[in-house]
Amino acid sequence: MNQICYKHTNISFTDSGKGTAVVLLHGFLENQKMWDTLKPEFSKKNRVITIDLLGHGETECMGYVHTMEDQADIVHAVLTQLRIRKAVFVGHSMGGYVALAFAELYPDSVKGLVLLNSTSRADSEERKLNRDRAIKAVKQSYANFISLSIANLFSEDNRERLATQIETVKKEALKTPLQGIVAALEGMKIRLDREVLLHLTPYPKMLILGQKDPVLPYEETKAQIEETQVQLVTFPDGHMSTIENQTELTAVLLRFFKGL
Repeated sequence: MNQICYKHTNISFTDSGKGTAVVLLHGFLENQKMWDTLKPEFSKKNRVITIDLLGHGETECMGYVHTMEDQADIVHAVLTQLRIRKAVFVGHSMGGYVALAFAELYPDSVKGLVLLNSTSRADSEERKLNRDRAIKAVKQSYANFISLSIANLFSEDNRERLATQIETVKKEALKTPLQGIVAALEGMKIRLDREVLLHLTPYPKMLILGQKDPVLPYEETKAQIEETQVQLVTFPDGHMSTIENQTELTAVLLRFFKGL
């Protein structure tokens, strides 16, 4: 694990393999370890960079609110340190919001974009209220909030079958400091709508969704790529395609990287 200091904040990342640069961005309550099962396969023919986003994993907090633009800036700082001018971005959930913010701020640095169980749209008013409720809930009962939040990411059919993996995800989530959780929720709540990027950007794009995703309604999320060139991949499970559909996801992403 490597570190850089950006605006007096330690940012943690890994860098492995050679070839096309692929940047893997984790979601809320996750950290770069979520990619450990996929990274060995990806790094055989690609240079793979994983980054702990602000307030997650080994990366420190930078303030009360971590905007998606703040997160994009730390990603850019890591790539600048590594002298990487152009990369493919894969963002899971919140990582997708960060990838989109990066694509808007640094368009010339993007070679391809994959939104994994994510959306380009801003929070609805209802979702904003849910973020506020989540902030209250995590302040009242941190461990309970994390336990419920993680279980709710998996499709109901998989919760028993993947009980061991779910426990592992919970353990990693419990390493996320309260400030990091609140700052991410505040940042996601105020993020911009970036659907226009799916329509107007020139590089290859892919949207990967779970049909039974408890977080992102499938049909509603799919609608954002109508009349675009964005490839759609649908898995039959929930929000955690990296675990629920690991083998199929690995194959899909390797094909996407190869085609660039």
